[in-house]
Amino acid sequence: MVTSSDKKVFAPILPEVEQVGKAVLDAAFKVHTALGPGLLESVYQTTHAYEIRKSGLTVTTEVALPIVYDGQQLESGLRLDMLVEKCVIVEIKSVETMHPVYEAQIMTYLRLSKVRLGFLINFNVKHLKDGIKRFVV
Repeated sequence: MVTSSDKKVFAPILPEVEQVGKAVLDAAFKVHTALGPGLLESVYQTTHAYEIRKSGLTVTTEVALPIVYDGQQLESGLRLDMLVEKCVIVEIKSVETMHPVYEAQIMTYLRLSKVRLGFLINFNVKHLKDGIKRFVV
């Protein structure tokens, strides 16, 4: 849908998807409070997935994301860090500097997967709120 000013207008995210997103963030804050910054992404991914599962949600990690090109579904080597309840993508980083390519990466993952809500979370920050970006397509 496009408005007269050519800005895209998106339908609201469903309340149940927002609840999943809230659980993802709550779990991230628990992990960051317990572990702090400075560890490997794999450590944050493992502990974050564990915390989310404790809340009763389904989490899959390292999810293969094929692409459709020229009408064919092709294995691309793309992997989502985490897919929660099949409706929220989480990309985890543990870096000193966030690069725009990370945002492009999650936007591409959202577009290709048809998932509408995603989070890019950098655990290598003093205050986790400064390391979270929300994406909606």
